[in-house]
Amino acid sequence: MTDADTRARSVPARLDHLPFTRRHLRVLTGSGIGWALDAMDVGLISFVIAALAVQWDLQQHETAWIASIGFVGMAIGASLGGLLADRYGRRQLFAVTLLVYGLATGASALVGGLVALLVLRFFVGLGLGAELPVASTYVSEFAPARMRGRLIVILEAFWAVGWTAAALIGYLVIPASADGWRWAFALGAVPAIYAVVVRWGLPESARWLQRRGRRAEANAVVATFEEAARTQGRGFSPAAEVAPVDGGAPSAAASDARSRLGALWTPEFRARTASLWLVWFCVNFSYYGAFIWIPSILVTQGYDLVRSFGFTLIITLAQLPGYAVAAWLIEVWGRRATLSVFLIGSAAAAVVFGTASSEALVIGAGMALSFFNLGAWGALYAVTPEMYPTSLRGTGAGWAAGVGRIASIVAPLAVPPLLTLGGASMLFAVFAAFFAVGAVATWGLIDRRGVALDDR
Repeated sequence: MTDADTRARSVPARLDHLPFTRRHLRVLTGSGIGWALDAMDVGLISFVIAALAVQWDLQQHETAWIASIGFVGMAIGASLGGLLADRYGRRQLFAVTLLVYGLATGASALVGGLVALLVLRFFVGLGLGAELPVASTYVSEFAPARMRGRLIVILEAFWAVGWTAAALIGYLVIPASADGWRWAFALGAVPAIYAVVVRWGLPESARWLQRRGRRAEANAVVATFEEAARTQGRGFSPAAEVAPVDGGAPSAAASDARSRLGALWTPEFRARTASLWLVWFCVNFSYYGAFIWIPSILVTQGYDLVRSFGFTLIITLAQLPGYAVAAWLIEVWGRRATLSVFLIGSAAAAVVFGTASSEALVIGAGMALSFFNLGAWGALYAVTPEMYPTSLRGTGAGWAAGVGRIASIVAPLAVPPLLTLGGASMLFAVFAAFFAVGAVATWGLIDRRGVALDDR
């Protein structure tokens, strides 16, 4: 056996032995910029809906479908994307999905009616839904175990950057002219260009390469990280002497899509799969139901378009400290406790927001909702890839996200009748209930804080 083969067998141990290097930063920022562009696209639609409702004289059920059709695509994309990422690799799917939704978003700027917009929003969702779970899986497989949770929350924090960019575009660009929403969509085409950078600038997951039997390639990828660590100094020495990490017998789930799906419900994984799917469903329902509709709800409460967009921008800024606190707590309290506490905080903030009667209370409760909800998202994306071994990781993360997207389809459609039935107070009480159920479901997950990933 050659030295290269010996070293390739210990790829997981070598990855966990590394300090944080410039190569890690490149993986994190490269994935994070894609994540931010995703958030910008999702955020833009909430502002576009409010503008088109006036410009095209749309009914509430029509604007609801503009939001929901994208999530139909996301549900399909997330489910297929995870399966394809386990089969063809993380980086390939990451680049393709960016390309699909970037081009579809740019084309949306040219539409002249509702039907064409709905078709393109479906394809936007298809790309976006596949990208998010693939990106978190990709970063988690490079991150050393001792800092893995924190790095995934930092990755998720790029969502706040993108959503803030969407809020700025919504505030500055969309109200500026009748074609402001078209310029907003045109800016959303940036991911099509960025896809090329992702495809050629980032390495494939070394864990995935080894799991597929491509040991020489896996060894070469890890060697670049070790070289980066050496050049940074601080006494780093490679972990070539570390014994190979064996996660157990190879999983049969790696063989084909059907067996990977079935493996999610074997005795070893069924409890965590059920809990994970429930958390994803609850968080998606409340998050997208609230944040897609907040600008429109504020308009219906008497605030003009510019003012409601300004309030939304301020509320959005609270996402960043939410991620920062979650990134710290997730390695102190662990995954489950952090996720549960942030979901409880989200529930409380939702109740207050739904009953807010002054501008100060609207902004304060909205900022609290942003803080806790987006911190919860960071923790959820951190814990999800850790639930499964390498051979199932993309599939498990993708299907959890896909189930969540079902809720994000239903939520925007449920908002108009709930508003008619009981107003904002009832609507946000329902969101609070979903957050509370999600908080309870977190305790069915396993907590792998500081523990090496399962590389079966």
